[in-house]
Amino acid sequence: MTDDELLIKLDDSTRNATRHQLDTLRSILDQNGTVLYLQPYLPPHDAPLDAATFRLSVPLSSYDDYADLVNQMADSPRHHHQPLLSVDALLCFFYSSGTSSPRPKLIPYFDSKLSKAASYIAHQGSAAILKRLFPPRPTVNKILWFIYADNVRTTRGGVKVMAASTYPLQSGNANWSQFSFIVSPREVILGSNAEHQMYCHLLCGIRSFDLVDGIRAPYAIGLIKVFCLLESKWEQLCHDLEHGFPSLEISDVAMRNSVVEVLGGPQLDLAKRVRSVFEENSRGGIVSKLWPNVRYVRCVTTGSMEQYYPKLKHYAGEIPLLGGDYFASECCVGINLDIMQPPEKTRFILLPTAAYFEFLPFDMNETDAAGKETVDISGVEVGKMYEVIVTTYRGFYRYHLGDIVRVVGFYNLSPQVEYVMKAPKGPNEIINEKDLMSAIHKFQLDLGNAMEMEITEFASFVDMELSPKQLKVFVEVEEGCLSLMQEKIEESVVVLRRFCSSLEDGLGGIYRVQRDRGESGPLLLYVVKPGSFDRLSHVAIRNGAPPSQYKPPKIIRNREIARFLEGSVLVTII
Repeated sequence: MTDDELLIKLDDSTRNATRHQLDTLRSILDQNGTVLYLQPYLPPHDAPLDAATFRLSVPLSSYDDYADLVNQMADSPRHHHQPLLSVDALLCFFYSSGTSSPRPKLIPYFDSKLSKAASYIAHQGSAAILKRLFPPRPTVNKILWFIYADNVRTTRGGVKVMAASTYPLQSGNANWSQFSFIVSPREVILGSNAEHQMYCHLLCGIRSFDLVDGIRAPYAIGLIKVFCLLESKWEQLCHDLEHGFPSLEISDVAMRNSVVEVLGGPQLDLAKRVRSVFEENSRGGIVSKLWPNVRYVRCVTTGSMEQYYPKLKHYAGEIPLLGGDYFASECCVGINLDIMQPPEKTRFILLPTAAYFEFLPFDMNETDAAGKETVDISGVEVGKMYEVIVTTYRGFYRYHLGDIVRVVGFYNLSPQVEYVMKAPKGPNEIINEKDLMSAIHKFQLDLGNAMEMEITEFASFVDMELSPKQLKVFVEVEEGCLSLMQEKIEESVVVLRRFCSSLEDGLGGIYRVQRDRGESGPLLLYVVKPGSFDRLSHVAIRNGAPPSQYKPPKIIRNREIARFLEGSVLVTII
């Protein structure tokens, strides 16, 4: 199928969105209507079932409703008298990209032709949109892609577990010739240490500086880490270019040897050029200084990734910073037709053939959606917010995806949405991700004006063991800011305490009401050591989180994560 044919097919699906939605649900139920999970809710398989009856019969679900069945499949995938979630064979599990828990969820990936067809249309359609904006060039045709295909684990039953982005590279029939456009060799992508892989990606990218057309990573945080590594290790990179082999810190022999081959011997002129770039005072626009032919930088910048957008724009300079699509581990959700837009203007077109979508009305000032009914794709209203509910080809039925979106319009007959935030989880969640990000942004502006302090990362945790419960906010500042703060510790504490009240004022109506009623105690603000959130990411990766999909938590729901950050506290403001 040509790119034009793909885009026409996508457009057609939005023109007949309601029909395609009903066809998608019918296909899912025709295929999987007899699975164990659905058995208590559905009539006999030969009985007709429309969308309204399906929604009345099958309850809304969350991951906990599937956990036992997922664990059974992980322990013994082939020893069940009846299919548990899908009649198709289980190929592997994908890690979820959520970070509110120390260990990621396992999302089953089945050998479903219908699922693969839907994913193909979405992913190839996305690629076609990119190629329309940036037509391929014959010589400058490499991508510096920070992708990490390691971290593949095996369950007790012998099923592989990996990131969704890793599957094309780790499946038994992976065709590596399809990835020849990536500037790094296979051994770097398959390495065993994410930081070493990142360094080698950079080294290979700089060696092929004149061939790089684009720079990519799954999420904005991944590129922030890349540029931070670049700033801290540029002298080592120059040394490696001068000598023609990577740092001895790179212990993976296969990865080292492959990078030596890419370097092709000492590169003295290139090392001199890189050194001159970094001897300048400014890092603004460093992308085009190092890679003069690059045309774009691309990653997801919406949701919790939006906080990194200004810093990425600083590094990118005049190079366009492109947005990503709305693809989850459970299913593809929406496609971004205008990838040049900044995160606050990014819109996604719902894909009517990717899954069956429902929308649960959401109100920022309510903690409980009990009693509310979902609407289908034709029942949403512009301007209103909804939690996304999906029924997928991958064994989830009326499943809380965990995302809040706002409907901003329609593309043909398919809703056009903007991503708002992760959905709150129950009545104990007294603030939401959106309000927290806005409050921290204002808090940072206040601190910047008063103390020139820059917050690099943050998260919150409601401590239910305290009476009354209290919100704890953890902030990490740059090393230089910390030194300044320690020099003037008394003044710093006074300033932080003064701005804590304005931080509290921005945390939303639910928090304010509970504070006024005395149901929640005063805010506890913790300043943690620089690098604390990086160390948290290392813990998460050791516990199975895929390096390429890791996102720092904003709303912490696990005490283990909160205790980890509490162990790094330098200053407490009460």
